[in-house]
Amino acid sequence: MDRSLVHRRELRRNSTDAERALWSHLRAKRFISLKFRRQHPCGPYILDFFCPARRLAIELDGGQHFEPVAASYDRRRTDFLQRNGIKALRFRNDVVLRDIETVLEAIWREVAGPSP
Repeated sequence: MDRSLVHRRELRRNSTDAERALWSHLRAKRFISLKFRRQHPCGPYILDFFCPARRLAIELDGGQHFEPVAASYDRRRTDFLQRNGIKALRFRNDVVLRDIETVLEAIWREVAGPSP
């Protein structure tokens, strides 16, 4: 079996509370009828959430993402996505858990615009 697939399944099984909270709003076309994928492969990366129709990645960040090494990795990842025509929105886990409505509004503003 593909190692990437095994890894993505493991990530799904071990989702953070923030990932589960956001996924409950995005799954099954619940969010303005758009299809989102969870733990979607993209080049050497695995995206937390991806909307193919809007070429939009949504990344949720825990505290480790604010360490210098992780922040540098995240910048390279975002650059890779941009070079491949994918917009990335990033949200901190604590914001997702504390204020999901604001997160959903930010996503809505991004996807409500014209298609890429």
